[in-house]
Amino acid sequence: MNTISTTPFSVNGKLYTPPAKPIVVICMDGSADEYLDTTLAHDRMPNLKKMALQGYRGMVRGALPSFTNVNNSSIVTGVSPAVHGICGNFFYDAQKDQEVMMNSSEYLRTDTLLAAAANAGRKVAVVTAKEKLRDILSYKLNGIAFSAEKANQAKLETHGIENAEGVIGHKTPVIYSAEASLFVLRAGVAMIEQGMADFLYLSLTDYMQHTYAPDTEESLAFYEAQDIELGKMLALGAIIGATADHGMNAKVKADGSPNVLFIETMLTEKFGAGFRVICPITDPYVKHHGALGSYVVVHVENNSNINEVKNWLAQQPGITEVYDKETGCRILEQPADRTGDLFVLSARDVVVGKTAADHDLKALDGTLRSHGGRYEEMVPLVVSHPLNNVYKMKAQGDPRNFDVFDFAVNGTH
Repeated sequence: MNTISTTPFSVNGKLYTPPAKPIVVICMDGSADEYLDTTLAHDRMPNLKKMALQGYRGMVRGALPSFTNVNNSSIVTGVSPAVHGICGNFFYDAQKDQEVMMNSSEYLRTDTLLAAAANAGRKVAVVTAKEKLRDILSYKLNGIAFSAEKANQAKLETHGIENAEGVIGHKTPVIYSAEASLFVLRAGVAMIEQGMADFLYLSLTDYMQHTYAPDTEESLAFYEAQDIELGKMLALGAIIGATADHGMNAKVKADGSPNVLFIETMLTEKFGAGFRVICPITDPYVKHHGALGSYVVVHVENNSNINEVKNWLAQQPGITEVYDKETGCRILEQPADRTGDLFVLSARDVVVGKTAADHDLKALDGTLRSHGGRYEEMVPLVVSHPLNNVYKMKAQGDPRNFDVFDFAVNGTH
């Protein structure tokens, strides 16, 4: 039997004292609580039900904008975007005068829990569905890190694992599929079984939630399949902490067509040129959302009328919050040097974009379901084991999704 290190470790101002059990934290990408509720109501997640009854289930606030890179970075560092620096999938780098993807660890300003756990003697494994996250999540990590998307390309010297398909017993999946997420969970089970890992971060993908509402058979079957893997991990003695990076809502009009406000077009028509709208949801996975979410930032060339612009935007139907840089950075916990002059958030059923020409809605699979704003900020937190008294109290306060490692590691013993 492999011994599991219980050496405490500290990262970003917090001490972690791990028990001698496998720790598994799962980011159920895009899992608004209604996905869990609906599947549980159909009696198709018995293991999650057991986790909720024996351990803890509640709602927590994620990081804003409610996007994948932002929240995964927060979960593995335990801090907000203002501290770790990843504030979108995409941003305008003013120094380089370039719009760039923010999927490299070079943008990370803090160390991760994963690297700290590995340095303290834990066998750490990171499996992410999307390759875009692997570089951030594996920052300074002495352990295993690979993606479902490119599992067949994993090499021992660069990923800490070889023959991943053989180890897991499944072929590399198509990224636009339920299998992409299930592969991640199956990889976690296989690595615990084979003694390869005892401290795991498993990050799924939200293709299914972008494509299917909670009450569809496709969604119910997907969550039922996830539940089977949760049961295997529990049987292996794992403590599981599961949360989401963001929720998911339909962003459509009554006739089912996309409900989009093109902010750059609106501003140009009202005030003339001089606006650059950045959609931080932008990533390589256009079938998910067409680069349309419920949060954008605006770079304003002429700051003299910024208040007028802010006030006008705030009055437009479908727009729920508009902040200037100083206020927005404080309320939304953003790094000031990587964001715009205005923050714009939209209603539950509305997305905001640049111009019609910048978004290819033909690429979408089916209807438009997306995220990014305030209405996708609240997400579930489930911990498989009973919380101690200190963490029962913490759960009554304002816990965040990026407290999930703290709850799983410190809260269950």
